Amino acid sequence: MRILDNSTASLDLSDLGFSADNYERFSRSFTKPYGMILVTGPTGSGKSTTLYATLNIVSRPEVNVITVEDPVEYRLPGINQVQVNAKAGLTFAAALRSILRSDPDVVLLGEIRDHETAQIAVEASLTGHLVLSTLHTNDAPSAVTRLTEMGIEPFLVGSALDAVLAQRLTRRLCSRCKAAFTPTPADLTRVGFPWVDGTALPELFRPVGCPSCARTGYKGRVALHEVMTVSESIERLTVARASSAAIGEVARAEGMRTLRHDGWLKVLDGVTSIEEVLRVVV
Repeated sequence: MRILDNSTASLDLSDLGFSADNYERFSRSFTKPYGMILVTGPTGSGKSTTLYATLNIVSRPEVNVITVEDPVEYRLPGINQVQVNAKAGLTFAAALRSILRSDPDVVLLGEIRDHETAQIAVEASLTGHLVLSTLHTNDAPSAVTRLTEMGIEPFLVGSALDAVLAQRLTRRLCSRCKAAFTPTPADLTRVGFPWVDGTALPELFRPVGCPSCARTGYKGRVALHEVMTVSESIERLTVARASSAAIGEVARAEGMRTLRHDGWLKVLDGVTSIEEVLRVVV
């Protein structure tokens, strides 16, 4: 059974735990009139919530927004939402091919699962549509190689893809009972925390447990983000069929903050704990 909280459909992007730098990089992409934006991560990592929050920003009366979903999880006012029905022949690819004749400005695809859907989505983004979708990969650079593995020509992937957002959900420390502590240098070194030897040790927080958080020490969740914008150098690597590791190396050099790094910043801010970051990110 999957229980959905409908209130998350009306969330603002600023409620999802974006750091200022990641939000700025991501907003540069969804404010463009065309291109493809992919949100990646495993099932239950908040991909749909992020896409709906993005739609809440780009959706205006003069903008034609059409979604193709399986299933339609949240009903949004002013947006045309199409439910996939495989038995009736209404697959992602068939629905996408039909709605492109309705001249949409923004298209949201629930998920890119096969070559045909990926091909039409890429072509739509190259012909003046803003395409938002999800993909199952472990990190942002892997999305590029995943699309080429699906049979999409690398030069099309490089031209169409504008940004990839990878995310994970960690539990948020309970604000009523979290306890401050100073870790030892050995503890920080063991987990790979970005601390420079010789500088002051940071004050971090650990879960305790109280009636407010059902004795768990955590209440609510917060997302960790990794935003990769597709620059000219990444586009060249894509065309050359470079590995995701090579693409990731260039992306980090160009300012991409990894999921682990974003997690450490949220640990420093007292939002979550070291154990939570290690639980969800390699």
